[in-house]
Amino acid sequence: MAFVLPPAPVPSVAVAGGSDRFAVRRIFCVGRNYAEHAREMGHDPDAEPPFFFTKPADAVIDSGACIPYPTATADLHHEAELVVALGAGGSFVAEDRAEALIWGYAAGNDLTRRDLQAQAKAARRPWDMSKGFDNSAVVGALRPADQGVPAGRIRCLVDGRVTQDADLGEMIWPVAGIIAHLSRLVALQAGDLIFTGTPAGVGPIARGQTCEVQIDGLEPASVTVL
Repeated sequence: MAFVLPPAPVPSVAVAGGSDRFAVRRIFCVGRNYAEHAREMGHDPDAEPPFFFTKPADAVIDSGACIPYPTATADLHHEAELVVALGAGGSFVAEDRAEALIWGYAAGNDLTRRDLQAQAKAARRPWDMSKGFDNSAVVGALRPADQGVPAGRIRCLVDGRVTQDADLGEMIWPVAGIIAHLSRLVALQAGDLIFTGTPAGVGPIARGQTCEVQIDGLEPASVTVL
């Protein structure tokens, strides 16, 4: 068998402490997983189970990247998130076994074309083009899971000014619960990334600004928008 076009390069993210890369298969994102952010977006945090949207794997970019301001938007927003990288998969995974699937953790930034998202919501249309655009998944270097589960603060800074600041323990659905629930919707696989939701304080990134996501114990995820 021959491919009629050359296969695309494999998307990947860095691994802390070396030159190895983690090959990315799919990217899943959890919506409204912090109570204050749910309220910020006009929703009741106690009213619904977790829901998910996706980004294409090749939307991923490393920390330190410089990217052009995305097309078709005048309101690019940051969303600081803990990212979980799976080293194994499965369906209908029990919550008490979910953490065994995790290969590592990273800081991430779910970049969002907020004006397009608002338009899609108003028209009851899919969010895809507000979330799954080029360079929209910023991921810092992964720390292997055997070095410990992240705990403590998650922050976002735009040009050094703190815009988001919360505790990872404020998640409505903890990581194990997210994995267990998602595994009932799709068969999870090694190489999948899960963005676990963002706290309150999401806001704009303008041209020329640098946005950095910090999570205690992990390497930062930084991006500069040109």
